[in-house]
Amino acid sequence: MQSDSKTALFETVAVPRAVFQLAVPTVLSSLVMVLYNLADTYFVGMLNAPVENAAVTLAAPVLLAFNAVNNLFGIGSSSMMSRALGRKDYKTVSQSSAFGFYCSLACGIVFSILCTVFGAPLLKLLGADSTTMQATADYMFWTVNCGATPTILNVVMAYLVRSEGSALHASIGTMSGCLLNIVLDPIFIMPWGLGMGAAGAGLATFLSNCVACLYFFVLLIVKRGNTYVCVKPSAFTLRREIVLGVCGVGVPASIQNLLNVSSMTLLNNFTSSYGADAVAAMGITQKINMVPMYISMGLSQGIMPLISYSYSSGNVKRMKSTVNFARTASLLFIICISAAYFIFPGFFVSLFMNNEVILSYGARFLRGFSLGLPFLCLDFLAVGVFQAVGMGREALVFAILRKIVLEIPALCILNWIVPLYGLAYAQLTAELVLSVAAMLVLHRLFARLERGGTLQNG
Repeated sequence: MQSDSKTALFETVAVPRAVFQLAVPTVLSSLVMVLYNLADTYFVGMLNAPVENAAVTLAAPVLLAFNAVNNLFGIGSSSMMSRALGRKDYKTVSQSSAFGFYCSLACGIVFSILCTVFGAPLLKLLGADSTTMQATADYMFWTVNCGATPTILNVVMAYLVRSEGSALHASIGTMSGCLLNIVLDPIFIMPWGLGMGAAGAGLATFLSNCVACLYFFVLLIVKRGNTYVCVKPSAFTLRREIVLGVCGVGVPASIQNLLNVSSMTLLNNFTSSYGADAVAAMGITQKINMVPMYISMGLSQGIMPLISYSYSSGNVKRMKSTVNFARTASLLFIICISAAYFIFPGFFVSLFMNNEVILSYGARFLRGFSLGLPFLCLDFLAVGVFQAVGMGREALVFAILRKIVLEIPALCILNWIVPLYGLAYAQLTAELVLSVAAMLVLHRLFARLERGGTLQNG
């Protein structure tokens, strides 16, 4: 069933070419996802209504929480699938994909129900006040109450498809929804269209994610008999090896994302005490910061199948070459972006809202965020390797260090030392420490593998 070209990609194609073949579609998909995230901010920002823009910002932690499910069943299942492919255990590949699909489907439905039932207290927890409450609720109705299931499913299915080397199809599916969202946003948001404001951005997102899911379902029907990705109910199993294998990687990745939600909620609550303009500026800055962040994430996720396969098949040399090449390529690119953000912060913020107060806030925020980007790139790469080889414990430790030990305390301390503006430097504080730790752990990992050692959970 697995084609020779796919096997060659994992085993014999030159490392730079294999990395580009797997990572470029994933990075492009990530960039389109950034554009789709930026589109909401951009078109809502064109309304010059800080309350509408603040609504998109305040709802962001809930949308980010979807990634907890994506990471649990997307990263967990795809890592399990790629490692099983390296061992030629094709039954486990199919069962892992079915497990990830149906668990993510169930979680999406539960997510929608809970957010609908507990909508009012959730809005207050997110930092919405009497000014921003209604706009935030309108945006979340489409993106969360209605859209949780398609939003989660399309990302998880992209992971499943990518795990067997079909990075291009995974990216096309993701990008189809993102591009449609960009097209629909101005039609639904702007006064010359439906004039729905932030609610229009939510509706565009919901419809776009439904289209992305449809692409993946059609793809599986077309590739039936020529893919190990399986969503048949009969393939679903709670076999101990499947559950532990998926959750061993997925749970730490999910916890990492939940901690991201916690820190973003704390950041928004700190910022909201300075008014809607500050919240809008922070939201715009966070979206701009997503561009290099998603590039780094896309690269680390793109090469995960190659790392998993090389590890399981015992090809340590190819695995190490993959990581070294990816590290060099990503660092060079991210440093260039970071420098541009630091030198021209006002220009990037002005692309989203032409408001002097927001420009002033945003420029100072972006300079702070930009300094942490190269270190974050190294951290993401290392965590991607941990997830690829089944080192869930190490990935969890890094998540706890990043948020609980470093970033969240840094937010509190820096906001006290330098009110508001200090918040933008918490990322730098955390990632500087973690990048050093990441390189040390990777060095020890490869030294152990080159001596012929194994990983207990690999």
